[in-house]
Amino acid sequence: MTMNGAAALEGKTVLLVEDESLVSMLAEEILMEAGCEVILAMRLDRALEVARSAEIDCALLDVNLGNGATSFPVAQVLSERGVPFIFVSGYGTHGIDGAYANAPVVQKPYRPDLLLSALEACLAD
Repeated sequence: MTMNGAAALEGKTVLLVEDESLVSMLAEEILMEAGCEVILAMRLDRALEVARSAEIDCALLDVNLGNGATSFPVAQVLSERGVPFIFVSGYGTHGIDGAYANAPVVQKPYRPDLLLSALEACLAD
């Protein structure tokens, strides 16, 4: 990541929606090292609450949240608020709701540099 990229992420608040503890810990560490503030939501209800009310700059949304839940309702709320987001999925673009076909997707397991580059691009748009 470039110094400009580091500056671009410094102080940004990121909603991280991830239901797997190990993956969320890794992502949280990557984001915090880049200077981001992280709000973690491991369940759909919490993610929706944060998406509706928190001051966030962008979001990373795990597509599948377990028990048949997806993060698409969170994406809808963020879209309505004009908050950019990135889907994170072990299946790549496969399984992304057609309404979000143009949304950026980062494949899991992800490399820190790719995740941060995707965030930089998301915030720049």
